[in-house]
Amino acid sequence: MEPAALVIVCTAPADGDVAVTLARGLIEQRLAACVNLIPAVVSIYRWKGKLEDDRETLLVIKTEPGRYADVEAWLRTHHPYEEPEILALPVVAGSPSYLAWLSAQTEK
Repeated sequence: MEPAALVIVCTAPADGDVAVTLARGLIEQRLAACVNLIPAVVSIYRWKGKLEDDRETLLVIKTEPGRYADVEAWLRTHHPYEEPEILALPVVAGSPSYLAWLSAQTEK
């Protein structure tokens, strides 16, 4: 059974308006119904052999499963990171009225 919706998480640089620009672009292109921006996330990871400790903004992107490939492609084109975090989590249940709204907002 296909999930009712997807939640895609993606981090962005904390400085500047990058996260806002990404969120607005996803909404304007009807790739997502809603994007929450959670500031002041600290990400600790290894990149190219070096331990990194960065402040970032977390984007929580809500969309339909059929839009995932378009969201990923759009993020890869517009995101400043060489390898942006793009993870999709299935929504197994949700308010029927919210899911209907989400679907209407992401129609091609």
